[in-house]
Amino acid sequence: MKSSGLGPVRACDASSSPSGSPARVQPKAGELGPGGPGGAGVSSGSAGPEQQQQQAARAVLREAVDAVVKSFAKHTHGYGRVNVVEALQEFWQMKAARGAELKNGALVVYESVPSNSPPYVCYVTLPGGACFGSFQYCPTKAEARRSAAKIALMNSVFNEHPSRRISPEFIESSVAEALASFNGNPEEADNPNTGIGAFRFMLEANKGKSMLEFQELMTVFQLLHWNGSLKAMRERQCSRQEVLAHYSDRSLDEELRSQMALDWVSKERERPGCVARELEAAGRELEGARLAGRELRFHKERKDVLMLALSQLGPARAATEC
Repeated sequence: MKSSGLGPVRACDASSSPSGSPARVQPKAGELGPGGPGGAGVSSGSAGPEQQQQQAARAVLREAVDAVVKSFAKHTHGYGRVNVVEALQEFWQMKAARGAELKNGALVVYESVPSNSPPYVCYVTLPGGACFGSFQYCPTKAEARRSAAKIALMNSVFNEHPSRRISPEFIESSVAEALASFNGNPEEADNPNTGIGAFRFMLEANKGKSMLEFQELMTVFQLLHWNGSLKAMRERQCSRQEVLAHYSDRSLDEELRSQMALDWVSKERERPGCVARELEAAGRELEGARLAGRELRFHKERKDVLMLALSQLGPARAATEC
């Protein structure tokens, strides 16, 4: 399923300036930002409800950006370096304190890839489920963690922009783009038993959330589709709405990963070598997405499921296929 075109900020968009100050995230043409149309300094006059809502959204955006800038300043040391690891954690704690619904709390989780020599790689998973990785050549493990935190922080800031909220306008735009991408019939959008209809149903059910907060649910369904689970459910006559309702509150946890790994163990017994081939493709796609500064949760979970399946196939098979 193609994204709506409002995907996470990539590394090239999220670099900091040489002085260590945070880079400005520029809204796209026509978007509203702190200094954009109707931004700070414009008199509200007799603003209508819609304009007042826009002004409130811009105020929230400015407040969020200011908070991150202050956090950068607070953690800046003598040589102009910024402690982005602490700044990222503080950002999400601020969101939690202001009432953001974070199912798993405000903790930012880091995972370093085991290695005895550079380049080192680190992944960071945000409270909403989105995952980013170090996107630069990192000669130390500490540098890899900072690199991952940097791209995650920039995406977290950009995520506060009103254009990242799942609104009625956002839904219509996303569904229209999905229809165009797959040459679909417009009538499919109102039928929950079609792929486009299911996509609309998911967006409608998560109205008001940001795209990063929506990420874990999207990843669950991406994995179910990749794994073949959605197809199996359809064959059992389960409606898309039933499937969506069942998985909407499902976390991406060890139980779900284990279930998917067992599916791949079964596939391997039917088609020897399929796990190794899929794992090679997954690793290649994860690496490419990481170096491009993209959101990585699906790619990383896919590789983790396959690694788990490989370990369950036994030491001899794992040694052969690795």
